[in-house]
Amino acid sequence: MLKEFKNFIMTGNVIEFAVAVIMAGAAGLVINGFVSDIVMPFVGHISGGMDFADLKMVLDPAVVGADGNEVSPENAVRYGSWINTIINLITVGFVMFLVVKAYNKTKKPVETAPSGPTQEELLIQIRDLLKK
Repeated sequence: MLKEFKNFIMTGNVIEFAVAVIMAGAAGLVINGFVSDIVMPFVGHISGGMDFADLKMVLDPAVVGADGNEVSPENAVRYGSWINTIINLITVGFVMFLVVKAYNKTKKPVETAPSGPTQEELLIQIRDLLKK
């Protein structure tokens, strides 16, 4: 059983999958950093300096006791955070599109073998040979 496990772990597919997962995690960090540190400040600037994360609809306000301590927390729908998530999704999708498009440009085009004559062309050649 230990030998089977060793063979399983040492196969190329498992190693390649592990490398792919690690690279995807690293790429995810880079893209999320790009979105949060570079793109979102521009979005905030374009929207007049507004931070979407602060947008919310308060259902029940926080209750504060006479001693100044919060008795019950605020109950609110934080739709601004959701808007940030949607903007992040769209931006990450666009960046991934650009990365894949750039990668596809670096790949060599697959050369296909020249196809032979079609069935109709062969029949025409046979007909012409029979006429001679």
